[in-house]
Amino acid sequence: MSSPLYQIHRLSVDDCQDMLAIESAAHTHPWSLASLQDCFGRLYRVEGLFENQQLLGFSIVQQIIDEVTLMDICVSPTVQGRGIGRLLLDSVITQAKAHAGVKIMLEVRQSNLAAISLYQKSGFVEIGRRQGYYPSESGAEDAILMDLSW
Repeated sequence: MSSPLYQIHRLSVDDCQDMLAIESAAHTHPWSLASLQDCFGRLYRVEGLFENQQLLGFSIVQQIIDEVTLMDICVSPTVQGRGIGRLLLDSVITQAKAHAGVKIMLEVRQSNLAAISLYQKSGFVEIGRRQGYYPSESGAEDAILMDLSW
C-alpha cells in the first residue's frame, strides 16, 4: 500500500536509529533501541513509510502461525494527521492476509483516542482491557485490547 507521495517498504536493523528518533518524539514512554533491534527476527515484519527517502513512520508486527500482533505503529508527530497511520495500518492488514493471517491483535493506551478511532474505522473491536498496564504521568492507564478477524 503506497500513494504517489509515499512509499512503504520493509525496514532493516540499519533503520533502528531513525525508528528510535520517531518513537522518542511520538511517545512519552518510547521503546528502547535494543527493543527495536530485537524486532528483526524471523517472526517479525517491520515496514516503514517514506517520503523522499525520509522515514515518516513505521509498523512492527509479529506473526505466529495465523495470528498477527501489531506490536507498534508510530508516526512522526511532525506529520501526524496526514493519513500516514492509515496507510501503515492498511499495509499491516494487507500483509497479514497475504501471509495467511486470520486476525490481528493489538493493545493501545486508553488515552490514545486518535489511534483508537483509526483502529475502529478499520474494523477492530475492543475485546478487553488490562487495568493500569501503561505507565503515565498520572501513574498508570489501561491498555485497550482490540482485534480484527476475517
